[in-house]
Amino acid sequence: MASAASSTAPAVSKSVQPGVAPLRAGQGTSFFLRRLHSLTGIIPIGAFLFEHILISNSTAISGPAAYARQVSFLANLPMVFFLELFFIWIPIAFHGFYGFYIWYRGDANTASYPWSGNWMYTMQRWTGGIAFIYIGWHTYTMRFSGVDLHENPAASFSKVAAEVHNPWLMAFYVVGLIAASWHFSYGIWLFCAKWGITSGERARQGFLRVCIAFFLLLTAVGLTSLYTFRARFQHVPADGTMMESRAQNSGRAVQ
Repeated sequence: MASAASSTAPAVSKSVQPGVAPLRAGQGTSFFLRRLHSLTGIIPIGAFLFEHILISNSTAISGPAAYARQVSFLANLPMVFFLELFFIWIPIAFHGFYGFYIWYRGDANTASYPWSGNWMYTMQRWTGGIAFIYIGWHTYTMRFSGVDLHENPAASFSKVAAEVHNPWLMAFYVVGLIAASWHFSYGIWLFCAKWGITSGERARQGFLRVCIAFFLLLTAVGLTSLYTFRARFQHVPADGTMMESRAQNSGRAVQ
């Protein structure tokens, strides 16, 4: 009996290999909620971040008038409140709070298992928490406090510029932007690995490089936008009258 037990010991103590485990069939609601959590990180939250950083915020680089036109376009979408509620706020709330629950139930244990994948897991949890606070703050200040940008999109550039001229808020915006960019980019890699889209170690490693490049792109565009709000196009009136007068003068010049 002793020899038989000792012969099976190596199989029990086999070392665990680092990597991302595939999604497995679950019981109850846990499997469904984790699937939904994974999916909402890509659609619609990921799509929202992609549009917000690479499209809307990048228009600020062209100046206050271009940014105001983009804000006006978004504000005048059909049923805009319905779209914001069901495609931005509710998905972000679910993804964020359930993500905190997963974080609470998980254990990265990077001290005992300092694998790169373990560190990536830890970074994903921390950046998710930072991004949740950042998006919540940014949504509240831009959407529900001060000037209503849906009613006065011309004031959008100056409203953002007023925030980032505060050095503490500027630092908060930089940290939040980087955290959101990483969480989304690495989340794409996790989504593809977990759902079996990238099968095999070679495919996952190659796609990881693509996701890191995407993270660098998001960060570069976002930081350039923040620099534009803070350092370029100074003396923009809060009500956007300067842009309106310039447009009128430009029209008279054409005539």
